[in-house]
Amino acid sequence: MKAMVHQRYGSLDELALGEIQKPVPGDHEVLVRVQAAGLHIGDCFGVRGAPFAMRLVSGVLKPKRGIPGFDLAGTVEAVGARVTRFKRGDEVFGAHHGTCVEYVTAAEDKLALKPTSFSFIEAASLPTSALAALHAVRDVGKVQPGQRVLINAASGGVGSFAVQIAKAFGAEVTGVCSSKNKELLLSIGADHVIDYTKEDFTSSAKRYDVILDNLENHSLSDCRRALTPTGMLILNSGTGAQGVKMLLRLIRPLVVTAFVPQRLRRYLSVPNQDDLVVLMRFAEEGKIRPVIDATYPLGETPAALKYIEAGHARGKVVVTL
Repeated sequence: MKAMVHQRYGSLDELALGEIQKPVPGDHEVLVRVQAAGLHIGDCFGVRGAPFAMRLVSGVLKPKRGIPGFDLAGTVEAVGARVTRFKRGDEVFGAHHGTCVEYVTAAEDKLALKPTSFSFIEAASLPTSALAALHAVRDVGKVQPGQRVLINAASGGVGSFAVQIAKAFGAEVTGVCSSKNKELLLSIGADHVIDYTKEDFTSSAKRYDVILDNLENHSLSDCRRALTPTGMLILNSGTGAQGVKMLLRLIRPLVVTAFVPQRLRRYLSVPNQDDLVVLMRFAEEGKIRPVIDATYPLGETPAALKYIEAGHARGKVVVTL
């Protein structure tokens, strides 16, 4: 079967279309014929092997799998002996390592039925980014109706979902983006939009109960100034700082939060079936709709990753098979 593979870390051009063996599902696994694979900045990190912390998962010296992609949508081809939730022919979406490939064997508990109103491309955009948004808004921020929520980098993959999910929880949502994306944010439910090329949200007189910062392009002190006295700052940067800078970025908020009434949080979003079902229901109820910036065929995966790495993607980029 066809797959995008890389044998070593380095340039995104290390990726090449190759042939690998079709997998066989284990007892608790599902064999999925992949129709679409969602991509995000973590896939760029995985191919480059940087920041180095990525290698603790992907392989220290060389890639263990060597196939990009964490998100998928497709059709169940076969199921393991102990699989109870799915059957051949089901349309599913979910999370798995190495989804830029024709077939994957994914754990049963990392999949859910695809929203019937979504295409495979739309469903493949959900798992990593929409789950990260859900976990930030619901679990970390504990957003309540009427709260003021600001999303920095609101037109990106996580940000565009966070705007919609925060609205679903009844918040008054402000999105930060460039002027070209203002209408996009308003169309997906943002109550207010700040054009960062004209205004710095940290210098405004307005205060927010929750800030989800997907960019981390302001200092902690500046972001705290934009919070209410007991507000929460949720940090979710995908910029890939390395070495001492990355260590300081990770640790500093944990130290500062011990001495101030405001809460500064980092978090880890782990895919699970229950929350994939939440996303499926949100989709069916019309509460979330992915913003798809671009699609690329499997053979053009390197170009898709370069586009994401350039930092100007609106919403999601998806590889189609």
